[in-house]
Amino acid sequence: IVPVDNFNTSVRVDNSQNYAFQALATNMRGFIQNVRNGNSFALINSEIRIPIFQYLISRPIRSDFVRNFQTVAFADIGTAWTGSSPYADDNALNVQDIQSGPFTITLNKQIEPVVAGYGFGLRSRIFGYFMRGSWAWGYEDGEITDNIFYFSLGLDF
Repeated sequence: IVPVDNFNTSVRVDNSQNYAFQALATNMRGFIQNVRNGNSFALINSEIRIPIFQYLISRPIRSDFVRNFQTVAFADIGTAWTGSSPYADDNALNVQDIQSGPFTITLNKQIEPVVAGYGFGLRSRIFGYFMRGSWAWGYEDGEITDNIFYFSLGLDF
């Protein structure tokens, strides 16, 4: 097993804001955590689940694994921000601090605050637990990111 950085430290956190809870929304599929942050967020998750074997086999299916086996296609889009809106100048995403020795340079830049993720997966029930493996790609600033594999337990995303 290779250790993986799973938290994006390049996205600035605005320390002047109050963050009562640090995990109101889960990470966007296709990205490591903290691709966007803030005290406001908007998110849409959509999935299409197709129970392949239930469509192909016309008789009752005895196997719990086969009966619950599904292919999944999904797409997510969302953003998080501080300030009045995702596109406002006071959004911490638009500020980058560069420190070199005794000097600190603050750059104001415009990054597209909305990111999207998409992908596919397989899910079924094994030993009474719903398990899922998914491959997701992110779309940020007009570029597609490398895929990320997710393994999860549970019924939801």
